[in-house]
Amino acid sequence: MIEWLQVIGVAFIALGAFLIVVTAIGMRRLHSLFARMHASTKPQVLGVIVMCGGLACVMQDSRVSYTLLLVVIMQLVVAPISAHMLGRAVYRLKQLDPEVIVLDEYAEDLARAVQHLNEAGESESVASGDPMPPPT
Repeated sequence: MIEWLQVIGVAFIALGAFLIVVTAIGMRRLHSLFARMHASTKPQVLGVIVMCGGLACVMQDSRVSYTLLLVVIMQLVVAPISAHMLGRAVYRLKQLDPEVIVLDEYAEDLARAVQHLNEAGESESVASGDPMPPPT
């Protein structure tokens, strides 16, 4: 085994653990949902990637490296999707603080969709994001 590669691996693991601790601190101290989503996705994903790279350097086994590569790919796919779905759900339920939003492009898009549907004679509830249209 290459010893200098293990030293680099341990340094990567320590850096990844530090980034995950930064995530935990950000989740605890930040008050806005969007700031917490940023804190829970950016440093956490980078921390897991760096830790997986460090573990691959320490273990120096191809089977472990392939498994860690799958973990990294899943982190890169799942974290942005889950943050997007959380933000979308909070926006649709109107549970966010309007003061934290600087530019609300989604509201503009919804207003255009409602206007387009009104011109076409459709129901407004379809464009507003309501899960069920009102009973007729």
